[in-house]
Amino acid sequence: MTRAKSAEKPAVTTGPASQARLIERGCSVLRAAGIDNPRREARLLLAHALEISMADLLHERTRLGDPAAYETVLARRAAREPLAYILGEREFWSLNFVVSPATLIPRPESETLIEAALALFADRAPRRILDLGTGTGCLLLAALHEFPRAFGIGTDRSFPAARLAAANAALLGLADRSAFLCADWSTPLRDRFDLVLCNPPYIPTSTIGALMPEVARYEPAIALDGGPDGLAAYRQIIVTLRSLLRRDGVAILELGVGQEAGVARLAADCGLVATTRPDLAGIPRAVVLTRKKE
Repeated sequence: MTRAKSAEKPAVTTGPASQARLIERGCSVLRAAGIDNPRREARLLLAHALEISMADLLHERTRLGDPAAYETVLARRAAREPLAYILGEREFWSLNFVVSPATLIPRPESETLIEAALALFADRAPRRILDLGTGTGCLLLAALHEFPRAFGIGTDRSFPAARLAAANAALLGLADRSAFLCADWSTPLRDRFDLVLCNPPYIPTSTIGALMPEVARYEPAIALDGGPDGLAAYRQIIVTLRSLLRRDGVAILELGVGQEAGVARLAADCGLVATTRPDLAGIPRAVVLTRKKE
């Protein structure tokens, strides 16, 4: 006895003409929602929904697909869910990282920390690297990519974040040179490091609600909230750095806008020297902390 075939949803051919219509539809929806670059995002979302590459989409190669999937992702983006969460990935330092709502989305300005590390270690290479609050692992894994003889540890208070960072390490072929711990900053660590990296939460609590909707509504508050003045995490981290850094070690922390003076004072109180490095917009974005010469 043969079973009747279950009803299947018919596939819809999305050739060049229908793809153009779908892109125009998406552009209209996203523009109305206040999205910058709506056409670019409409194309990215259509390629994602049809499970094809952007190259295939741009060359208008015919593909069978379901436009309903496109409407679903359009609705999510129109609700201001971050594009990276919808696509499930984001590029950082020319490396591709899986992202999820458990972590902050890697941002270009954070690449300032990697640029600073390369400049500071131009004539020597760090062998032990620590990334505090690792999130996706983007800082640690970008550093390991640049320093092929180094081993790194990433910590995060969020277990899903630490697990995602480990998955990214495996995808990038760096699992054998990295380890990830679910921990409150450096609490369980007894080792010393040549390089410590950190992008701490630095947004003052009262201003989080005024951030763009993609951040305020969707990114994890634990990775954003820096306390009343935005410096709570720096206070916790900086007091531990002398015990974490080797004698000639360097810590590089990301800064929020206007926080360089406050962080420098915290560093001085702990016997550390602070210098800053700007991002591409000229904003002091990274603070480099070293031991005072004894």
